[in-house]
Amino acid sequence: MLLQLDHFNHGWITPALSYLMSVIGSVLGLRCAFHARTARWPGGWLIAAAVALGGAGIWVMHFTAMLGFAIVGVTIHYDMTITLLSAAIAILVVWVGLSIVVRWRREIFALPIGGAVTGLGVAAMHYLGMYGMRSTAVVHYRLGLVALSIVIAVAASTVALWFVLHLRGFAATIGAALIMGVAVCGMHYTGMAAMNAKHGHHDSVPGGSDPMQLLTPLIVIVTLVTMMLIVLVGLAEIDSAERSSAERALPVVDPELAASGRQWPRQDISRH
Repeated sequence: MLLQLDHFNHGWITPALSYLMSVIGSVLGLRCAFHARTARWPGGWLIAAAVALGGAGIWVMHFTAMLGFAIVGVTIHYDMTITLLSAAIAILVVWVGLSIVVRWRREIFALPIGGAVTGLGVAAMHYLGMYGMRSTAVVHYRLGLVALSIVIAVAASTVALWFVLHLRGFAATIGAALIMGVAVCGMHYTGMAAMNAKHGHHDSVPGGSDPMQLLTPLIVIVTLVTMMLIVLVGLAEIDSAERSSAERALPVVDPELAASGRQWPRQDISRH
């Protein structure tokens, strides 16, 4: 007999929070990736983008949504090591995907390869995180929905990497992040819909950590990292705006006059 699964044990609080975290992580990740594209040394920005997008935008979204998941009548714990390993995988695969699209010159190859690597890695993170769930129930998955969740993960990752290559303005970044949040949450809940559970052969208390024991350090770590990334991106945005303003303020010099040794500003007819 199948057990009842409740994906919204706390109502719409956990889905809303998970979507919000996905959007925040996506905004920070996209802006960090933009600066990686324009920086002379992109390595640091790529790491920051991977932490923001893979850590906050994907893994924290997954874990926040899981706080609202329950198997009716069954105690759920989580294996700390496997849970943290899933976080490392999320950050790593996003870093690999970003590195491919930022460093490779041919988008026609970089985009599908980077999207496939990132998407498959995100799916692996999700199901590894689910494997780390400890309970007295026996869990099974419907392969059709599992396959669909993987397709969504690859498609969402490819779209995200396309945004990395083509977005510039902050307003466009916000719009892209809203779309990415829907895609990431869609992948998560599709994967969760593939799950069913039956009574196990024993009723002992499962090992691992209570979800709330993981939540407290998670909130502290994510809050600190997110604040640091917000400050980092904010300072970079200010510096970029100041440099653009300074470049626009430079006088326009006629090349012919410059060659003759006489340099004075050329009249800008676009201002009249």
